[in-house]
Amino acid sequence: QVQLVESGGGLVQAGGSLRLSCAASGRIFSSRGMGWFRQAPGQTREFVAATTSSGGRTHYADSALGRFTISRDNAKNTVLLQMNSLKPEDTAVYYCAAHPGSGIAVSQGTYDRWGQGIQVTVSS
Repeated sequence: QVQLVESGGGLVQAGGSLRLSCAASGRIFSSRGMGWFRQAPGQTREFVAATTSSGGRTHYADSALGRFTISRDNAKNTVLLQMNSLKPEDTAVYYCAAHPGSGIAVSQGTYDRWGQGIQVTVSS
């Protein structure tokens, strides 16, 4: 089984940057597509970014396009989310997730492994 642990969250001023990291345990990490989701207070969890098992393709929500970058290092069992030009509306708990397939997935229901989530707060 794959277990996921996020790190790198915190408080940052608007316009700043943060890099989230997701460390995965499990032998089949490199065969799974990965994604990042977020949930702001009082809102439902939403898709942010996804990558294929190889990392060769990525896909972003419109809100993240051009500002966020998802990447992975299969040798280190790690997925990263580099977030630049952060805005107060990016404030949320961010979740790393894995799904059984190797491709891009944007639907939460496709993912079967989730991290515990990490807080990102962007001050204005």
